[in-house]
Amino acid sequence: MSIQIRKLDSTQPDFRAKLDTLLAFEASTDDAIEAAVASILADVKARGDAAVLEYTNKFDRISADSMAQFDIGQAELDAALAALPQAQRAALQVAAERIRVFHERQKEELKGFSYTEPDGTVLGQRITPLDRVGIYVPGGKAAYPSSVLMNAIPAKVAGVAEIIMVVPTPDGVKNQMVLAAAAIAGVTRVITIGGAQAVGALAYGTATIGAVDKIVGPGNAYVAAAKRRVFGTVGIDMIAGPSEILVLCDGSTDPDWVAMDLFSQAEHDELAQAIMLCPDADYIARVEASIHKLLPTMPRQDVIRTSLQDRGALVKVRDMQEACEIANAIAAEHLEISAEDPQQWADLIRHAGAMFLGRFSSESLGDYCCGPNHVLPTSRTARFSSPLGVYDFQKRSSILYVSEAGAQTLGKVAAELAYGEGLQAHARSAELRIKAPS
Repeated sequence: MSIQIRKLDSTQPDFRAKLDTLLAFEASTDDAIEAAVASILADVKARGDAAVLEYTNKFDRISADSMAQFDIGQAELDAALAALPQAQRAALQVAAERIRVFHERQKEELKGFSYTEPDGTVLGQRITPLDRVGIYVPGGKAAYPSSVLMNAIPAKVAGVAEIIMVVPTPDGVKNQMVLAAAAIAGVTRVITIGGAQAVGALAYGTATIGAVDKIVGPGNAYVAAAKRRVFGTVGIDMIAGPSEILVLCDGSTDPDWVAMDLFSQAEHDELAQAIMLCPDADYIARVEASIHKLLPTMPRQDVIRTSLQDRGALVKVRDMQEACEIANAIAAEHLEISAEDPQQWADLIRHAGAMFLGRFSSESLGDYCCGPNHVLPTSRTARFSSPLGVYDFQKRSSILYVSEAGAQTLGKVAAELAYGEGLQAHARSAELRIKAPS
């Protein structure tokens, strides 16, 4: 079956309108899902473990009698790691170490500070880790040990004391690589529950599961809806949309490589987006030929085809500078700059979840083992948000030690502003600390 991928040209008068249409994506709110999630969360909040047990047995087709059956002990995690084929175990360990090293560098940059003013007033900021974090790991159709590493390791590096991982196991089937990844990452506790009921248990707490401070990690539509609803009771990382890749190419990279890079995101699901920007029309034709040639070799070719036809594009631009301008408007999750001198174009980029510079920097390396986090902002949110990192598992407290001398000058300023706002108690609180003239 052939594939029809749209081709756009930035010189055409309707280009921007067509691009906006292509980029438009709003996570549709399914009323049935929202109603089901609201009901499940309310039930978990009211009945705790009994509700979690009931929903897990129902949705994961399990017959557990108690919540204790969902706990996986450290011995089982260690056994899963030891039983992995050597190549898989080594790959997990290398990826984990690289992720740990990168996030340790982040921690070095995130230090508190203080300074003393001439009158003795001390001002500063203290950075402390969250106490407890919940990590949601998808189960069922797919298993993602890489997500365990990417979510748990920065939390561990940040100094989070307890990392609680929930992972559904439909029909009781446990993925050994996921358990092994939890062992490597230093997860405190693994509980084999999932869905909205797991999010509710982490957010509200039950008799057997303590409430956490923040929930991170991807999930299906029910999990996303649940995270959205519990935000405020707990923190969340983000509500992620479909995966995205944007490739800026000057025409110097093997077209087969670029076609496969586009496939690497399109294979996630039918709503994923893969776009290429290039000033060379002949090269665009070569990439299109590679797409037709390579697609039949892909096990997930039907998903890739739908993704590329519905949300993909090959875009002819005037030059690489214009490609960078368009890239900033798109603010893609993954941005590859596949060019002879990628740095000169990277310097023009303001908005991207992660940038992959040079023809050897395939996005797939970032997904697994380079070190930077693969949890990235999607749906143009890279304009104002950042990849998951150590900073997501820390919080900042302001420190104010006002000296007696400082209270004399600051008190007058505060009182003046407080009276202006009509808040007399604020003003008097400051004024009481001002010495009367002698």
